[in-house]
Amino acid sequence: MMRRGTPEADAQRAIVFALRIALPRSAIVHHCANEVTEAGPRGAKRQAILVGMGVHPGFADLLVISEGRVLFLEVKSAKGRLRPEQDVFRDTVLTQGFGWALVRSVDDALAALADNGFTSRVQPARRAAP
Repeated sequence: MMRRGTPEADAQRAIVFALRIALPRSAIVHHCANEVTEAGPRGAKRQAILVGMGVHPGFADLLVISEGRVLFLEVKSAKGRLRPEQDVFRDTVLTQGFGWALVRSVDDALAALADNGFTSRVQPARRAAP
């Protein structure tokens, strides 16, 4: 179900659904809720509490763990761009040898699995050459 005004959240729900089908049952697909969307002083206070509890700026939206592999997925809408702290997180993760991918669709997520050596029961759609 697509809801008006939430293209990134809609894409993420579809991706999580597909990953749960594609990956082995023992796989973990975890959403890392790392920001408060409430505006004002109350939201700022809640965000400060979460940071104190270990929330990391720029942390990817999804963490996939399966068969000894780890992959971080940053979900963005068709026009979404990475924030500077997300760039830093990506670079840090890649430097440490973990997989990281920017995904905008189910096919992007399935391709990221394949690119990072994950066993999958579903293959991404083939893309036409530009």
